[in-house]
Amino acid sequence: MDNPKQILWSLAIVILLFSGVILVYHLSSSFSNQFLLTPKEPLFKESNLTTTNIEANGDALESALAKASLGNKTVIIAVVNKAYVDQDVESDGTMLDIFLTSFWLGEGTRSLIDHILLVAVDQTAYDRCQFQKLNCFKLETDGVDFRGEKLYMSQDFIKMMWARTHFLLEVLKRGYNFIFTDTDILWLRNPFTRLSKDDTEDLQISTDGYLGDPWSDKHSINTGFYFVRSNNRTISLYETWYGQKDNSKGKKEQDVLFDLIRNDIIKRLGLKVRFLDTLYFSGFCQDSKDIRVVCTFHANCCRSITSKEIDLKAALRDWKRFRRMDPNSTVNLQWTKHNMCLKSWGPVKLKG
Repeated sequence: MDNPKQILWSLAIVILLFSGVILVYHLSSSFSNQFLLTPKEPLFKESNLTTTNIEANGDALESALAKASLGNKTVIIAVVNKAYVDQDVESDGTMLDIFLTSFWLGEGTRSLIDHILLVAVDQTAYDRCQFQKLNCFKLETDGVDFRGEKLYMSQDFIKMMWARTHFLLEVLKRGYNFIFTDTDILWLRNPFTRLSKDDTEDLQISTDGYLGDPWSDKHSINTGFYFVRSNNRTISLYETWYGQKDNSKGKKEQDVLFDLIRNDIIKRLGLKVRFLDTLYFSGFCQDSKDIRVVCTFHANCCRSITSKEIDLKAALRDWKRFRRMDPNSTVNLQWTKHNMCLKSWGPVKLKG
């Protein structure tokens, strides 16, 4: 039979060892909890993503999309570069300022700012986005400088449009629906009130001139404003669209999509596409006929940023005059003519 003292000694050693294990466990848990609750580094570091490595940094994109989402995996996306966020010497504002001001002055639009994901393609644009306390995502493309103004149909303009298309394809692949909007658009009313809520409609896209039939593929489309639902059909559309990039010399992405539509891609992919009425989704190419119902107003058919800024400010003044009118007034206020944009097709000075 074992000595009682030896038994007690062995038992004491076991108890001490067990206590030591418990102590180490609690210390480890405390350290882990402290690290998780007070991290020294952000959960998602902002990185200079290229169009070729978005997939490898998907967590940052997913986080940005989730933060901006309306709750039904729908976001509003705009892309900006330095020229759209930096003041010219002779200017007292920027295109981004005008864009954001329209949300403040619009009807039912203020809360939508929280659901804009502003995609910055250079550091200045990203810094300005952060300063404005918006939802920001930085996207850079290797070997391409997107900082200065990209004059309509210049090579850099075309490259930037294709980079944008690739990014939006990645958004669709992550299951997000989105409104894409250029920042040279005034949001005067909540566009969701006029967009179709039919889930079977894959794409609703603005037009430069409305022909009267929302299903006619004869419309001159404008990719400055559209709503697209994420599904296999729209992902296939974007893959086909972006796949034409290297075979479309001298064409911008909008022209390529227009050609695909004319060549029956809607029927081939089984898409349902609505072409939006300029009465509600208008622009300088074809003004809305009724300021009492218009939702968005796009500075299309215009060549330079400076011209767009001047004519959009005039449109905002028209809007403010309308908002001060008697609600029972039957006067249909007319838009100020877009004279600077008409003149922009002559020689223009670029914003650097």
